[in-house]
Amino acid sequence: MEINWLQEAQKRKEMLLEDLSELLRINSVRDIEHQTDEYPLGAGPALALKKVLSFGERDGFRVKNIDNLAGHIEYGEETAEALGILGHVDVVPPGEGWATDPFEPIIKEGKLFARGSSDDKGPCIAAYYGMKIIKELQLSTSKKIRFIFGTDEESEWIGIHRYMEKEEMPAFGFSPDANFPIINGEKGILSFELSFTLKEEKADKMQLKRFSSGLRANMVPSEAIAVLEIPDLEKLSSLEAGYTKYLDDKKLKGTFEYKEGEASFVLYGKAAHAQEPKFGINAGTYLADFLHQYPLDSSGSAYLSVIANYLHEDFNGHRLMVDYEDDVMGKVTSSANVFIYQQEGEKKIILNIRHPKGITKEKIQESLLTVLQNESVSISIVGDIKTLHYVSGDDPFIQTLLSVYEKHTGEKGYEQTIGGGTYGRIFEKGCAYGSLFPGRENVMHQPNEYMYVEDILKATAIYAEAIYRLVK
Repeated sequence: MEINWLQEAQKRKEMLLEDLSELLRINSVRDIEHQTDEYPLGAGPALALKKVLSFGERDGFRVKNIDNLAGHIEYGEETAEALGILGHVDVVPPGEGWATDPFEPIIKEGKLFARGSSDDKGPCIAAYYGMKIIKELQLSTSKKIRFIFGTDEESEWIGIHRYMEKEEMPAFGFSPDANFPIINGEKGILSFELSFTLKEEKADKMQLKRFSSGLRANMVPSEAIAVLEIPDLEKLSSLEAGYTKYLDDKKLKGTFEYKEGEASFVLYGKAAHAQEPKFGINAGTYLADFLHQYPLDSSGSAYLSVIANYLHEDFNGHRLMVDYEDDVMGKVTSSANVFIYQQEGEKKIILNIRHPKGITKEKIQESLLTVLQNESVSISIVGDIKTLHYVSGDDPFIQTLLSVYEKHTGEKGYEQTIGGGTYGRIFEKGCAYGSLFPGRENVMHQPNEYMYVEDILKATAIYAEAIYRLVK
């Protein structure tokens, strides 16, 4: 029997969008500040996990919740070998610049707008409905399907690590958390904390009191704020004029305000995923680039100079001496995404580096230490280290997924490497598979994130057939 997979997806469109909208309405940003024993990452991620597992219970699947940190929906003989699918229900903070409520999904011009619509709730629901189609058509399978959901993919992968402590991970599978046709290579991901030990100087100069930008190590910051103490008001007008000119020259937006001896600068950039920093406008490095040209206190000047001289608009780490390129996996990417400066407190930068095979984390750290040895900076690796991952494009598993993509799109499939880190790298033989189609704008981690409804249904059809081919 020939199955029209797209027609099967379209039959379920109304219910699929209802389920997805319910999931999107949950603000599932990690919230450690409000963690409890019941909600280790805050309420939002746990509630999103419970919601998606409730769909599985409703539809007659086996489900399991692991400490409100991860869980799975399963179909097929319990003792059979498992195909794994790994998705996540947490989202990055919405940030500024939304035209609509980021947690109230709305469809306009065929696009479903909401935080998580494309990363990763939309793709998760598409893949879940692919699994649901197989069950509802009562297709025979030789392997079971286990769809695993994490709640901390955007940060430290705490949820999926807890899952692996308590459950066996399938040996092969995919994650619907990237691009079509396929992502069979993922760069290693490292975050470095640059901590400054700078002497304060209370000279008769402008003082950098505060500088802040960035929400997450894996997001190019869209807003930066700096506060200067101005002892000489004669400099105020030239400072404001200089800022206005800088914004005009760089085609940027920002604000300037003076109140009670302090000048406040706000600069607006453009958020982007740290795997492709060149597609963003890093508000933190731009504001530092402007301010560092002025005579400031020695501590503030040293901090801003590191940003402007080594980090601003250097997407491949050339000035940090970590620029390396592999023939298969591509170039190193480098992006400083979190900036914290308090004149009488913490002073640090979080630098996110993604590297191909051929260069190690030890070599990268050694290069950073060499370049910044005279900048009063200590350097340490922070957060979760993700080792690089690659599965050959000639592997039958990869070839099966590519052939399904080609059948549904009429386009030639091809292998790809990304700088992003997906759950696909967890499987011994794993990859990321969709749901962003070639030619579509990548709006993950950006304001006004969306996914075309048409693409959600097309992805559902692709997932349904791909899953079936792998388990039949």
